Amino acid sequence: MYSVIRLAETVDEAGRDDVLEALRRTDFGAERVITEPTLPGVRNGGDILVHLQFRDRDTGAAAVAALDEVLGRPAVRHCNGATYSGTATPGADASGTVYRTLLLRVRPGTDEATVRRFEDDLRLLPRYVRTIHSWQLSRVEEAVGASPWTHVFEQEFTDVDGLMGPYLMHPIHWAYVDRWFDPECPDMIVRDRVCHSFCRNEPR
Repeated sequence: MYSVIRLAETVDEAGRDDVLEALRRTDFGAERVITEPTLPGVRNGGDILVHLQFRDRDTGAAAVAALDEVLGRPAVRHCNGATYSGTATPGADASGTVYRTLLLRVRPGTDEATVRRFEDDLRLLPRYVRTIHSWQLSRVEEAVGASPWTHVFEQEFTDVDGLMGPYLMHPIHWAYVDRWFDPECPDMIVRDRVCHSFCRNEPR
């Protein structure tokens, strides 16, 4: 699948609602569409989360232009995002009511072996966190916004509590994953700010 993420920050609540309405009126030709306001607790996650999935790159590329035209309205102050390819991996047996995405940038010049160890540590999380319904880790093909993002790590969670509690607070998180983000740790390779965003998982 070919996927597109956009995290749009709007000037105010009225602007958010107008942009949401325009997004929901637009036929992107996607296999799966999420256009939802973000939930409380996001970090650099915008006010609107858009997630589109396409069968192939050609269909997706044509839709990106339409998407970015809507997000080019004056009501949108800033937008982060990425395009990438991949297929979601099933996790725990449950229904995923919350969709979450993390945009991050690995430090330039990091050797490939280190990047692969970092990716392997991220992939450990779904094995231990039983509130993850499905997940996907992808390398970014095209980045938009504040940073040249290198990775997208996305999950469907059973609920918000399953994200904010069992996931972020799990020992596997701070024992294996946090070291890659901690500026006080010599293993740190994610220097820039990340975009941690989530919303209701209601595909259209």
